[in-house]
Amino acid sequence: MAKQSDECLICGAPLEYFDQPVEMECAICHKKYVNNVHCKNGHYVCDECHTSGVDAIVGLCLEEKSTDPVEILEKMMSFPTCHMHGPEHHVMVGASLLTAYHNAGGEVNLKPALDEMVRRAKQVPGGACGNWGACGAGISTGMFVSIVTKSSPLATKAWSLSNLMTSKSLEKISMHGGPRCCKRDSYIAVLTAVDFAAEHLGVHMTKPQSVVCSRSAMNNQCRGAACPFNVPVFKIEL
Repeated sequence: MAKQSDECLICGAPLEYFDQPVEMECAICHKKYVNNVHCKNGHYVCDECHTSGVDAIVGLCLEEKSTDPVEILEKMMSFPTCHMHGPEHHVMVGASLLTAYHNAGGEVNLKPALDEMVRRAKQVPGGACGNWGACGAGISTGMFVSIVTKSSPLATKAWSLSNLMTSKSLEKISMHGGPRCCKRDSYIAVLTAVDFAAEHLGVHMTKPQSVVCSRSAMNNQCRGAACPFNVPVFKIEL
């Protein structure tokens, strides 16, 4: 199957990153931001416009009964407002985990927890994986643990657990190399968090026996066989 461009939300052209950020205008809302990315035709889309579909994510989660966060994540990825890459994944990872955790018997008030996840995750910008050295999908797992343990900067065990969660996710993500793929990194982050929640929080979400990516043809930088999800059957051994 030929690769399909899913880069610029306006024209589909590949993105360009540059060292020094400059002020540019969002092609959708026309607000001005300082950033370091636009497409080859000069279009820039801000993170707020990129994550415009988060209300649908929360609505899905409140109706969802599954204890499998990958299953929930797949439903989110099928929304038309979810693109191949983008900061919406920073919300989706944590939201899918909160929902599955709640459905598996974890003690969390789901609606306010989801609202807080949206608030926190939207602060992590697109491109954090390359610009910060910390993938937003991995950070989202730390937010998940922080929310369910009611952590704060002054907490003790909860503070430790949430930082440990983020570090484990980022380590697993880094082991599979770049360039970024928001789908691959989201799968890795969620699967890592399922194991972590079972070990450290005593809540056993459902972990699928196989995860196969169905969107590789939309990723111009897909690593093909080098991706653990780009095979007919992938046994979970992250």
